[in-house]
Amino acid sequence: LRPPTVIGQFHTLFFGSIRMFFLGVLGFAVYGNEALHFSCDPDKREVNLFCYNQFRPITPQVFWALQLVIVLVPGAFFHLYAACKSIKQEDILQRSSYTGFYIFSVFLRIVLEVVAFWLQIQLFGFKVNAIYMCDVGALEKKFNITRCMVPEHFEKTIFLIAMYTFTVITVILCVAEIFEISCRRLGFLKTQ
Repeated sequence: LRPPTVIGQFHTLFFGSIRMFFLGVLGFAVYGNEALHFSCDPDKREVNLFCYNQFRPITPQVFWALQLVIVLVPGAFFHLYAACKSIKQEDILQRSSYTGFYIFSVFLRIVLEVVAFWLQIQLFGFKVNAIYMCDVGALEKKFNITRCMVPEHFEKTIFLIAMYTFTVITVILCVAEIFEISCRRLGFLKTQ
C-alpha cells in the first residue's frame, strides 16, 4: 500500500532512500571512528574513554537511527491497520475515518520529528568544536579540566547541519501532505 498522495510518495522516497543512505554511508564515514581518534591531554585510555562518554552521551548515528525508526512507527501502524481492514489506496481519501486516521499518522510524524529536532539541538548543538573541555574530577586526578581534541570537527558540523536540514524537509513534506489531503477533501484538487 503506497501513501495516497503524491507528496506522501515523495516523502517515502526521500525518507526511505536519501535520508537512510546519507545516514548509513556518510554517517559511518564521518562518525564511525570518532571514539578511536578522540584524544585528551594526558592521552591515556581511561581519560579518553571517560571524556568521550561525557562528550557523546549517545552517538549521533545511534540517535539518528532511533529517530528514523521512531518516525516510521505512525506510518507503519496506519499501513498495518489498512492491511488488516483491506483498505485500498484510493479509499483512504474517500472515507473520512480513513482520511482522519491517515492525517493523524502524518501529524504524529511531525510531532516526533520536532521532538527529535529539539533533542538533537540539546545533545549536539549546531557546531562541533575542535576542542572539548572535559571535567575529569570524577577520575580523582590532580586536575579537574582537561582538553580533548575532537577529530574531523568541521565534517561533523556539516553533517549535523545536513541532518537538521533533512528533519526540516521531512516536516515540510508532512505539512504539505496534510495540506494536499485537505485540498483534495475540499474539492480544490482532483482525486488521483
